[in-house]
Amino acid sequence: MSGDIATRARVGALAPGAPVLFRGGTVLTVGTAGVLQRADVLVEGERITAVGEEVQAPEGCLVVDATGGILMPGMVDTHRHMWQTAMRGFGADWTLSQYFVFYYIKWGKVFRPEDVYAGNLLSAIEAIDAGVTTTVDWSHGLRTVDHAEAALEALREVPGRFVLAYGNIFGAPWEWAPSPEVRGFVSRHFSSPTDMLGCQLAFDVTGQPEFPEKAAFEAARDMGLRVTTHAGVWGATDDKGILQMAEHGFMTDDVTYVHASTLTEDSYQRIAASGAYASVATESEANAGQGYPTSWNLRRHGIPVSLSTDTSVWWSADMFSAMRATLDFDRSREHQEAHGRSETCVTSGVRAEEVVRWGTLGGAEALGLGDVVGSLEQGKKADVVLVKNDRSPAMFPVLNPSGHVVFQAGRGDVHTVMVNGRIVKYDHELLGVDLAKARRVVEATVEHALGELGKGEWTDAMCPELPTSEPIPNPYLAARRQGASG
Repeated sequence: MSGDIATRARVGALAPGAPVLFRGGTVLTVGTAGVLQRADVLVEGERITAVGEEVQAPEGCLVVDATGGILMPGMVDTHRHMWQTAMRGFGADWTLSQYFVFYYIKWGKVFRPEDVYAGNLLSAIEAIDAGVTTTVDWSHGLRTVDHAEAALEALREVPGRFVLAYGNIFGAPWEWAPSPEVRGFVSRHFSSPTDMLGCQLAFDVTGQPEFPEKAAFEAARDMGLRVTTHAGVWGATDDKGILQMAEHGFMTDDVTYVHASTLTEDSYQRIAASGAYASVATESEANAGQGYPTSWNLRRHGIPVSLSTDTSVWWSADMFSAMRATLDFDRSREHQEAHGRSETCVTSGVRAEEVVRWGTLGGAEALGLGDVVGSLEQGKKADVVLVKNDRSPAMFPVLNPSGHVVFQAGRGDVHTVMVNGRIVKYDHELLGVDLAKARRVVEATVEHALGELGKGEWTDAMCPELPTSEPIPNPYLAARRQGASG
């Protein structure tokens, strides 16, 4: 056997808890040690037991060659509508309004529990394949508890770290959140939550004068659950909801504000004072119209940032893309602001290293897991990603490792993924998942959705009509034509 084939065989036969040593990589600890060159990470059982140079391999240890690669913490996605992955790419040309019409008004109810299961299964597999070891399933398609059971079943089948954020866009949160059915579901499955599988409530605050969402917040508090909410979404959620939360005592550090794009100074200051995190989904905000991507504004107000991918019905569930887009738009905003003052930016206010932190430890902290995962440090749970691709000309030289992760690498460069001390991907191959099953159930969902919509509605929804527009009149072109005719 060649070395890699032999190692792959050993990985496949690795006993649970067996020690694993990642040898000789560039280590982005995202911790106090910073970046370590030609260093090692030792994992024993579920935890990291050593990080440094020339770490001694215990007897029977599996050694993974990380030479030429980058070792980093598993990435954390704090907001992904996983059930929609079964319709991957369908809404590539949508606006947010078209998304709302499709899912909220016209077609969301055609998705059965088995369709939620299919989307979640594919999305969960896709997450660990791309080095995303922790994902918040912002599961707002749970119109019945049967849908919730299906969503949870899929997450349990995949060896990743997940948080089910229970939501239901087809009902009022003040009705479904405190209901006996939802309370029973939470009690059955999350009476003893773990860091491998958690639960939150997911709902939005619409700013209605009577603040009906108060009952949903109270239900979350009664059940001991964190809340995640779409805030500052243009035309949907605004400052009125933030003010209501503040006045009723629900602006606490266990709330995550997703997008937070179109808020006033007062709202940003209130979020900052609460100690809560925001979840920035830059590709979504830039494409769908929630508002200009938010990280620049959040940084100004001292609001901690986590990153998310939102939904694969539009974008890839790829945190490399999320990091890259976030850094792009943050710097673009910096330049725009400077140009508005007739100035030039001579240095960037945010570095690639900080964006890598947002995509790892920032996400873990937003979920209350910052002491558990998010960095490569002794004593933490072993969620480890090796970014290495000897077949790619873009993977060498590695001079600025954080910059390389953000601007050069991609999901195809994820060589090895470890979750909670278990290798779930090695040498670019997934382990312990049934991708063929995921394909079958997703194909059945697509066939069902197409049958419900019909070919005409399917095509119209996927390819919305373009608005009519005329180019700005060009006087130079008009003069040129006049000269030619003369």
